[in-house]
Amino acid sequence: MTTIKDVARLAGVGLGTASRVVSGKGSVSPATLARVKKAIDELGFRPSHAARALLSGSSRMIGVYIPVLSGTFYTPILQIIDTELRAAGLHMVVAFGVGLGDARRQAVEGIEFLMERGCDGLIVMTSALLDEDVAALGAKRELLVVLNHSFDGMAEQCFMVDHRLGGRLAARTLLEHKHRDIAVVAGPASLTDNVERIGGFMDELEAAGVDTRKLWVAESDFSPAGGWNAAKELAESGHPCTALFCANDEMAVGALSYFQEAGIRVPHDLSVISYDDTPSAEFSAPRLTSVRMPWREMTLNGVNALLNRCYDLQRPVARDFPVSVTLRASLAKAGGRRRKAA
Repeated sequence: MTTIKDVARLAGVGLGTASRVVSGKGSVSPATLARVKKAIDELGFRPSHAARALLSGSSRMIGVYIPVLSGTFYTPILQIIDTELRAAGLHMVVAFGVGLGDARRQAVEGIEFLMERGCDGLIVMTSALLDEDVAALGAKRELLVVLNHSFDGMAEQCFMVDHRLGGRLAARTLLEHKHRDIAVVAGPASLTDNVERIGGFMDELEAAGVDTRKLWVAESDFSPAGGWNAAKELAESGHPCTALFCANDEMAVGALSYFQEAGIRVPHDLSVISYDDTPSAEFSAPRLTSVRMPWREMTLNGVNALLNRCYDLQRPVARDFPVSVTLRASLAKAGGRRRKAA
Protein backbone atom coordinates (compact mmCIF):
# COMPACT_ATOMS: atom_id res chain seq x y z
CA MET A 1 0.00 0.00 0.00
CA THR A 2 1.33 3.42 -0.97
CA THR A 3 2.06 5.69 1.97
CA ILE A 4 2.77 9.39 2.44
CA LYS A 5 6.45 8.42 2.89
CA ASP A 6 6.45 7.01 -0.65
CA VAL A 7 4.98 10.27 -1.94
CA ALA A 8 7.63 12.33 -0.14
CA ARG A 9 10.45 10.10 -1.47
CA LEU A 10 9.27 10.30 -5.09
CA ALA A 11 8.71 14.06 -4.92
CA GLY A 12 12.09 14.59 -3.27
CA VAL A 13 10.65 16.47 -0.29
CA GLY A 14 10.46 15.96 3.43
CA LEU A 15 7.61 14.09 5.08
CA GLY A 16 6.35 17.29 6.68
CA THR A 17 6.12 19.04 3.31
CA ALA A 18 4.20 16.14 1.75
CA SER A 19 1.87 16.12 4.77
CA ARG A 20 1.16 19.83 4.36
CA VAL A 21 0.16 19.28 0.74
CA VAL A 22 -2.16 16.38 1.60
CA SER A 23 -3.78 18.17 4.55
CA GLY A 24 -4.02 21.52 2.76
CA LYS A 25 -2.57 23.25 5.79
CA GLY A 26 0.62 25.26 5.85
CA SER A 27 2.59 27.07 3.14
CA VAL A 28 4.27 25.25 0.25
CA SER A 29 5.91 26.83 -2.79
CA PRO A 30 4.10 26.40 -6.13
CA ALA A 31 6.94 24.32 -7.56
CA THR A 32 7.01 21.99 -4.56
CA LEU A 33 3.22 21.73 -4.58
CA ALA A 34 3.32 20.66 -8.23
CA ARG A 35 5.99 17.99 -7.55
CA VAL A 36 4.06 16.49 -4.64
CA LYS A 37 0.77 16.44 -6.56
CA LYS A 38 2.51 14.77 -9.50
CA ALA A 39 3.92 12.11 -7.15
CA ILE A 40 0.44 11.58 -5.64
CA ASP A 41 -1.01 11.04 -9.12
CA GLU A 42 1.77 8.70 -10.26
CA LEU A 43 1.53 6.55 -7.15
CA GLY A 44 -2.28 6.65 -6.98
CA PHE A 45 -1.98 7.71 -3.35
CA ARG A 46 -5.26 7.97 -1.44
CA PRO A 47 -4.84 8.80 2.26
CA SER A 48 -6.95 6.70 4.59
CA HIS A 49 -9.48 8.33 6.88
CA ALA A 50 -7.17 7.71 9.83
CA ALA A 51 -4.27 9.29 7.99
CA ARG A 52 -6.30 12.35 7.09
CA ALA A 53 -7.31 12.70 10.73
CA LEU A 54 -3.69 12.58 11.86
CA LEU A 55 -2.63 15.10 9.25
CA SER A 56 -5.44 17.57 9.78
CA GLY A 57 -6.10 17.10 13.50
CA SER A 58 -9.75 16.45 12.66
CA SER A 59 -11.59 13.15 12.23
CA ARG A 60 -14.36 14.78 10.15
CA MET A 61 -16.78 12.64 12.15
CA ILE A 62 -19.72 13.73 14.31
CA GLY A 63 -21.04 11.38 16.97
CA VAL A 64 -24.76 11.02 17.64
CA TYR A 65 -26.30 9.41 20.73
CA ILE A 66 -29.97 8.37 20.85
CA PRO A 67 -31.72 6.28 23.53
CA VAL A 68 -32.89 3.48 21.20
CA LEU A 69 -32.51 2.55 17.54
CA SER A 70 -36.08 1.58 16.68
CA GLY A 71 -39.43 2.97 15.66
CA THR A 72 -40.38 5.83 13.37
CA PHE A 73 -39.29 8.72 15.59
CA TYR A 74 -35.49 8.59 15.70
CA THR A 75 -34.95 7.27 12.16
CA PRO A 76 -36.03 10.50 10.38
CA ILE A 77 -33.89 12.55 12.77
CA LEU A 78 -30.85 10.41 12.02
CA GLN A 79 -31.55 10.78 8.29
CA ILE A 80 -31.64 14.57 8.62
CA ILE A 81 -28.34 14.62 10.51
CA ASP A 82 -26.64 12.22 8.09
CA THR A 83 -27.79 14.18 5.02
CA GLU A 84 -26.48 17.46 6.43
CA LEU A 85 -23.15 15.98 7.49
CA ARG A 86 -22.56 14.27 4.16
CA ALA A 87 -23.27 17.53 2.34
CA ALA A 88 -20.57 19.13 4.49
CA GLY A 89 -18.06 16.32 3.76
CA LEU A 90 -18.52 14.79 7.21
CA HIS A 91 -19.58 11.40 8.53
CA MET A 92 -21.93 10.30 11.30
CA VAL A 93 -21.14 7.73 13.98
CA VAL A 94 -24.15 6.54 16.01
CA ALA A 95 -24.31 5.08 19.49
CA PHE A 96 -27.58 4.07 21.15
CA GLY A 97 -29.05 2.41 24.19
CA VAL A 98 -31.13 -0.73 24.15
CA GLY A 99 -34.26 0.76 25.71
CA LEU A 100 -33.97 -1.42 28.80
CA GLY A 101 -32.00 -1.22 32.02
CA ASP A 102 -30.16 1.84 33.31
CA ALA A 103 -30.77 4.54 30.69
CA ARG A 104 -28.35 6.96 32.35
CA ARG A 105 -25.51 4.44 32.39
CA GLN A 106 -26.16 3.55 28.76
CA ALA A 107 -26.06 7.23 27.77
CA VAL A 108 -22.78 7.83 29.61
CA GLU A 109 -21.22 4.74 28.03
CA GLY A 110 -22.53 5.70 24.59
CA ILE A 111 -20.99 9.15 24.80
CA GLU A 112 -17.69 7.69 26.03
CA PHE A 113 -17.73 5.33 23.02
CA LEU A 114 -18.18 8.23 20.61
CA MET A 115 -15.41 10.30 22.22
CA GLU A 116 -13.03 7.33 22.10
CA ARG A 117 -13.67 7.13 18.34
CA GLY A 118 -12.24 10.65 18.01
CA CYS A 119 -15.45 12.38 16.96
CA ASP A 120 -14.97 16.12 16.48
CA GLY A 121 -18.30 16.89 18.14
CA LEU A 122 -21.39 15.20 19.59
CA ILE A 123 -25.14 15.47 19.11
CA VAL A 124 -26.99 14.02 22.09
CA MET A 125 -30.71 13.32 22.25
CA THR A 126 -31.63 11.87 25.64
CA SER A 127 -33.17 13.04 28.89
CA ALA A 128 -31.42 10.32 30.91
CA LEU A 129 -28.24 12.30 31.56
CA LEU A 130 -27.89 14.54 34.59
CA ASP A 131 -26.21 17.95 34.71
CA GLU A 132 -23.29 16.37 36.52
CA ASP A 133 -22.77 13.85 33.70
CA VAL A 134 -22.40 16.67 31.19
CA ALA A 135 -20.18 18.68 33.55
CA ALA A 136 -17.89 15.62 33.82
CA LEU A 137 -17.06 16.02 30.12
CA GLY A 138 -14.97 19.07 31.04
CA ALA A 139 -13.75 21.10 28.09
CA LYS A 140 -15.22 18.56 25.66
CA ARG A 141 -18.74 19.66 26.50
CA GLU A 142 -18.06 22.80 24.46
CA LEU A 143 -18.26 20.56 21.38
CA LEU A 144 -21.64 19.13 22.36
CA VAL A 145 -25.14 19.97 21.14
CA VAL A 146 -28.26 18.65 22.88
CA LEU A 147 -31.57 18.06 21.11
CA ASN A 148 -34.95 18.04 22.89
CA HIS A 149 -33.46 18.61 26.35
CA SER A 150 -31.54 21.24 28.30
CA PHE A 151 -28.72 21.32 30.82
CA ASP A 152 -27.60 24.03 33.22
CA GLY A 153 -25.27 26.63 31.76
CA MET A 154 -25.63 25.35 28.19
CA ALA A 155 -28.51 27.38 26.77
CA GLU A 156 -26.69 28.12 23.51
CA GLN A 157 -26.03 24.42 22.95
CA CYS A 158 -29.53 23.11 23.67
CA PHE A 159 -32.28 22.98 21.06
CA MET A 160 -35.83 22.22 22.15
CA VAL A 161 -39.39 22.31 20.94
CA ASP A 162 -42.25 23.61 23.11
CA HIS A 163 -43.92 20.44 24.37
CA ARG A 164 -46.15 22.28 26.81
CA LEU A 165 -47.57 24.30 23.94
CA GLY A 166 -47.91 21.10 21.92
CA GLY A 167 -50.00 19.56 24.69
CA ARG A 168 -52.14 22.68 24.90
CA LEU A 169 -52.77 22.62 21.16
CA ALA A 170 -53.85 18.97 21.30
CA ALA A 171 -56.39 19.79 24.02
CA ARG A 172 -57.52 22.96 22.26
CA THR A 173 -58.15 21.02 19.06
CA LEU A 174 -60.33 18.50 20.91
CA LEU A 175 -62.25 21.28 22.65
CA GLU A 176 -62.84 23.04 19.32
CA HIS A 177 -64.39 19.78 18.09
CA LYS A 178 -66.68 19.72 21.15
CA HIS A 179 -64.89 16.89 22.97
CA ARG A 180 -64.88 17.05 26.76
CA ASP A 181 -65.09 13.36 27.68
CA ILE A 182 -61.52 12.42 26.86
CA ALA A 183 -59.18 9.49 27.50
CA VAL A 184 -55.39 9.87 27.55
CA VAL A 185 -52.54 7.48 26.83
CA ALA A 186 -49.40 9.15 28.19
CA GLY A 187 -45.77 8.17 27.68
CA PRO A 188 -43.33 7.28 30.47
CA ALA A 189 -43.60 9.61 33.47
CA SER A 190 -39.79 9.57 33.73
CA LEU A 191 -39.37 11.50 30.46
CA THR A 192 -39.37 15.28 30.74
CA ASP A 193 -40.90 15.93 27.32
CA ASN A 194 -43.81 13.60 28.10
CA VAL A 195 -44.43 15.34 31.42
CA GLU A 196 -44.50 18.71 29.65
CA ARG A 197 -46.89 17.67 26.88
CA ILE A 198 -49.31 15.98 29.27
CA GLY A 199 -49.05 18.95 31.64
CA GLY A 200 -49.92 21.38 28.85
CA PHE A 201 -52.79 19.16 27.75
CA MET A 202 -54.30 19.06 31.23
CA ASP A 203 -53.77 22.79 31.80
CA GLU A 204 -55.71 23.66 28.65
CA LEU A 205 -58.60 21.37 29.59
CA GLU A 206 -58.76 22.76 33.12
CA ALA A 207 -58.79 26.32 31.76
CA ALA A 208 -61.88 25.30 29.74
CA GLY A 209 -63.62 23.96 32.85
CA VAL A 210 -62.96 20.25 32.29
CA ASP A 211 -62.46 18.27 35.51
CA THR A 212 -59.27 16.42 34.56
CA ARG A 213 -59.53 14.22 37.65
CA LYS A 214 -62.34 12.36 35.91
CA LEU A 215 -60.36 11.61 32.76
CA TRP A 216 -59.29 8.06 32.00
CA VAL A 217 -55.47 8.12 31.92
CA ALA A 218 -53.00 5.31 31.25
CA GLU A 219 -49.20 5.42 31.18
CA SER A 220 -47.49 3.50 28.39
CA ASP A 221 -44.10 3.28 26.70
CA PHE A 222 -44.36 5.22 23.39
CA SER A 223 -44.52 1.95 21.39
CA PRO A 224 -47.28 0.60 19.08
CA ALA A 225 -47.67 -2.38 21.39
CA GLY A 226 -48.12 0.00 24.31
CA GLY A 227 -50.82 1.85 22.39
CA TRP A 228 -52.61 -1.39 21.53
CA ASN A 229 -52.58 -2.55 25.17
CA ALA A 230 -53.80 0.82 26.46
CA ALA A 231 -56.62 0.93 23.90
CA LYS A 232 -57.66 -2.58 24.92
CA GLU A 233 -57.62 -1.52 28.58
CA LEU A 234 -59.74 1.53 27.74
CA ALA A 235 -62.28 -0.56 25.81
CA GLU A 236 -62.56 -3.12 28.59
CA SER A 237 -62.93 -0.42 31.25
CA GLY A 238 -66.24 0.77 29.85
CA HIS A 239 -65.19 4.36 30.51
CA PRO A 240 -67.39 6.75 28.48
CA CYS A 241 -65.42 9.01 26.15
CA THR A 242 -65.65 10.61 22.73
CA ALA A 243 -61.94 11.16 22.07
CA LEU A 244 -58.53 9.69 22.85
CA PHE A 245 -55.26 11.63 23.06
CA CYS A 246 -52.12 9.54 22.56
CA ALA A 247 -48.86 11.21 23.56
CA ASN A 248 -47.04 10.03 20.42
CA ASP A 249 -47.90 8.70 16.97
CA GLU A 250 -46.59 5.18 17.51
CA MET A 251 -48.95 4.55 20.43
CA ALA A 252 -51.79 6.05 18.41
CA VAL A 253 -51.10 3.68 15.51
CA GLY A 254 -51.23 0.76 17.93
CA ALA A 255 -54.50 2.06 19.37
CA LEU A 256 -56.02 2.45 15.89
CA SER A 257 -55.12 -1.14 15.11
CA TYR A 258 -56.83 -2.39 18.26
CA PHE A 259 -59.94 -0.29 17.63
CA GLN A 260 -60.22 -1.65 14.10
CA GLU A 261 -60.07 -5.23 15.37
CA ALA A 262 -62.54 -4.49 18.17
CA GLY A 263 -65.07 -2.93 15.79
CA ILE A 264 -64.71 0.58 17.25
CA ARG A 265 -64.92 2.98 14.33
CA VAL A 266 -62.56 5.95 14.22
CA PRO A 267 -63.70 8.74 14.14
CA HIS A 268 -67.39 7.72 14.04
CA ASP A 269 -67.38 6.11 17.49
CA LEU A 270 -64.19 7.61 18.90
CA SER A 271 -61.89 10.39 17.68
CA VAL A 272 -58.12 10.02 18.06
CA ILE A 273 -55.47 12.75 18.15
CA SER A 274 -51.77 12.04 18.50
CA TYR A 275 -48.44 13.83 18.83
CA ASP A 276 -45.22 14.35 16.79
CA ASP A 277 -46.71 14.14 13.25
CA THR A 278 -44.21 11.56 12.02
CA PRO A 279 -44.76 9.68 8.72
CA SER A 280 -46.68 6.98 10.61
CA ALA A 281 -49.43 9.55 11.31
CA GLU A 282 -49.76 10.48 7.65
CA PHE A 283 -50.07 6.88 6.44
CA SER A 284 -52.15 5.25 9.19
CA ALA A 285 -55.75 4.17 8.61
CA PRO A 286 -57.51 6.44 9.17
CA ARG A 287 -54.84 9.09 8.81
CA LEU A 288 -54.05 10.59 12.18
CA THR A 289 -54.66 14.12 13.32
CA SER A 290 -51.42 14.94 15.09
CA VAL A 291 -49.61 17.80 16.79
CA ARG A 292 -46.79 18.73 14.44
CA MET A 293 -43.61 19.18 16.40
CA PRO A 294 -40.88 20.84 14.27
CA TRP A 295 -38.30 18.10 14.70
CA ARG A 296 -36.66 18.82 11.34
CA GLU A 297 -36.16 22.50 12.10
CA MET A 298 -34.83 21.75 15.59
CA THR A 299 -32.41 19.14 14.26
CA LEU A 300 -31.07 21.23 11.37
CA ASN A 301 -30.36 24.19 13.62
CA GLY A 302 -28.69 21.96 16.19
CA VAL A 303 -26.43 20.55 13.46
CA ASN A 304 -25.60 24.06 12.24
CA ALA A 305 -24.69 25.18 15.74
CA LEU A 306 -22.40 22.20 16.25
CA LEU A 307 -20.62 22.63 12.91
CA ASN A 308 -20.04 26.29 13.78
CA ARG A 309 -18.42 25.22 17.03
CA CYS A 310 -16.35 22.38 15.58
CA TYR A 311 -15.19 23.88 12.30
CA ASP A 312 -15.42 27.66 12.79
CA LEU A 313 -18.28 27.98 10.29
CA GLN A 314 -20.89 30.71 10.17
CA ARG A 315 -24.05 28.73 9.51
CA PRO A 316 -27.35 30.41 10.46
CA VAL A 317 -28.87 29.21 13.74
CA ALA A 318 -32.52 29.78 14.73
CA ARG A 319 -34.21 28.85 17.99
CA ASP A 320 -37.90 29.55 17.41
CA PHE A 321 -39.65 26.43 16.12
CA PRO A 322 -43.42 26.88 15.55
CA VAL A 323 -45.78 24.15 16.75
CA SER A 324 -49.03 23.39 14.92
CA VAL A 325 -51.72 20.74 14.45
CA THR A 326 -52.16 18.72 11.26
CA LEU A 327 -55.85 17.86 10.87
CA ARG A 328 -56.62 14.50 9.30
CA ALA A 329 -59.38 11.90 9.18
CA SER A 330 -59.09 10.48 12.73
CA LEU A 331 -60.82 13.50 14.28
CA ALA A 332 -64.49 14.48 14.03
CA LYS A 333 -66.82 16.64 16.08
CA ALA A 334 -68.28 14.97 19.15
CA GLY A 335 -71.78 13.54 18.65
CA GLY A 336 -74.78 13.79 20.91
CA ARG A 337 -73.85 10.75 22.98
CA ARG A 338 -70.70 9.51 24.58
CA ARG A 339 -69.03 6.41 23.26
CA LYS A 340 -68.90 3.68 25.89
CA ALA A 341 -65.76 1.88 24.90
CA ALA A 342 -66.89 -1.64 25.65
